[in-house]
Amino acid sequence: EPLIGRLLLIDALAMKFRELKLRKNPDCPVCGTHPTVTRLIDYNQFCGIRGEEAPVTSKVPEMQVEELKQKLDAGEDIFVLDVREPHEYQICNIGGHLIPLGDLPKRVHELDSSREIVAHCRSGVRSAKAVDFLRQTGFRKVRNLAGGILAWADRVDPKMPKY
Repeated sequence: EPLIGRLLLIDALAMKFRELKLRKNPDCPVCGTHPTVTRLIDYNQFCGIRGEEAPVTSKVPEMQVEELKQKLDAGEDIFVLDVREPHEYQICNIGGHLIPLGDLPKRVHELDSSREIVAHCRSGVRSAKAVDFLRQTGFRKVRNLAGGILAWADRVDPKMPKY
């Protein structure tokens, strides 16, 4: 039964429950006599969240997760660059070399421009920025992993944890 007009108080330590009846407030901006709030706000826009899950719109070269899996299984010389943060890498990884996006400019010397590089992050947004940066720095054999590690977890390794 829904708690309409009631409030449930829970004391988890003592394992006690109390139910309080609430009177309708006629001045409530949502459910009062003359409501002023009639629709929900766009929470992401209100908080200034840019929507990292949105598809990447930049025009960087991409590789699909299935293609990367095939190349890795075939033993091809591909440098997998993980541009996520260390705590994200600990949750799940595909064995790539970890250089967080913010550290990339000062650690770019660790990369070999003659090798094929595939950069990835969680969803493909940060790694697209990394690919763009590397291409501006002179790297030509660098691509973004489309969909990031989320796409890898969906289409290659469903047992991989998602966050």
